Amino acid sequence: MDLESSKAFATALVVAVGVIGPALGIGHLVGKALEAIGRNPDASGKITTTMFIGIAFTEALAIFAVVVGFIIKFT
Repeated sequence: MDLESSKAFATALVVAVGVIGPALGIGHLVGKALEAIGRNPDASGKITTTMFIGIAFTEALAIFAVVVGFIIKFT
């Protein structure tokens, strides 16, 4: 296996593992937010706002994983 194929494999592995966690986190976060809205519809504005802030922070972790993958690929 040469260097370029090793870099491609490492990039794919880093991005795949780095995106699985945030994907599960976002799914869990949205599911619990919908459950909370179902229990208390009057608080849907507050819950939705907090949910989107949580999604943004969780998605930042996936972006970090993609950046690390690009660093591995292009160095």
